[in-house]
Amino acid sequence: MLEEALSAPAVVAAQLADAPRVAALAAQLAAHDWPALLTVARGSSDHAASYFAALATRRLGVPVASLPMSTVTLNDGALRVAGQLALAFSQSGRSPDLVETMQALRAGGAATVALVNAPASPLAQACAHALPLHAGPEHSVAATKSYIAMLSLSALLVGHIEAARGGGRVLLDACAGLPAALAAAAAQDWSALVPALRDAQRMMVLGRGAGLAIAQEAALKLKETAGIQAEAFSGAEVRHGPMELIGSGYPLLVFAPRGPEQAGLLALAAEMRARGARVLLAAPAGTNDAGGPVALPLVPADAPLLDPVCAIQSFYVAAHALALARGRNPDQPQYLRKVTETR
Repeated sequence: MLEEALSAPAVVAAQLADAPRVAALAAQLAAHDWPALLTVARGSSDHAASYFAALATRRLGVPVASLPMSTVTLNDGALRVAGQLALAFSQSGRSPDLVETMQALRAGGAATVALVNAPASPLAQACAHALPLHAGPEHSVAATKSYIAMLSLSALLVGHIEAARGGGRVLLDACAGLPAALAAAAAQDWSALVPALRDAQRMMVLGRGAGLAIAQEAALKLKETAGIQAEAFSGAEVRHGPMELIGSGYPLLVFAPRGPEQAGLLALAAEMRARGARVLLAAPAGTNDAGGPVALPLVPADAPLLDPVCAIQSFYVAAHALALARGRNPDQPQYLRKVTETR
């Protein structure tokens, strides 16, 4: 797990070297005025799709919805998708429900794109277009480098579409600095996370906007590798009921990267800390936090929308250390396997 997480900068560099492929597809997609986009994925890949949705909504002004695959695979739903765009996210590209759903969407007239690590996989063949993640063989059961690759490829694709439509190159140009930013993120001192969560049994992970995808992924990894019942919530959604569970000593990991969502997340962290909750704040060093110096420093990327990519890189290194501290082997989860095939 750790080895593959630390390889993420090289993976993103390989994607940048293959940028003409992404630009060519983006030019085709930019020529259409898509009223909405669909994403299809599970697990970590679905969290990556959530990040793509945040980028596409913010930079392209297009709403994005995650499609429940059972609508197609179990309920024989006849979807009216002609003229729409559907994107699948996967590491292996082998899960039958993912493949069948994309086949049905393509047969229904949707344009289909796979962001997949296995270019020769059934998923890649089921879609009209496929973009390789360039993550290489992934041996860790808990996905790390492939997840980061999906985030960076999402940013590249959205950035190229935005540029092709004359919307500027801010996001696209910022992607060039990601390998260096990821390397710096992996070297950050997140050691405070280990003693704070060594004995935790349940907790919440909070984020918002593009950072919600990172909170979702972190919560999943805490379950998979550390055996903690971690649940992810939006910093706004947690106020609609879940915060009732947060009391004295309750562990809370808050991702507060730069952006318009940060102020609300910092206020929520301060409020929960006043209740006596054990708050772990992940934010850029120097952030004005009432709890004192930021314990989990975040590396800023060259654009705020890319900050979550660096945030999950820092988290992965700390999650590996936490799993070991809890007496678990993060490379061999008890009940999981590398490729999950669902129907």
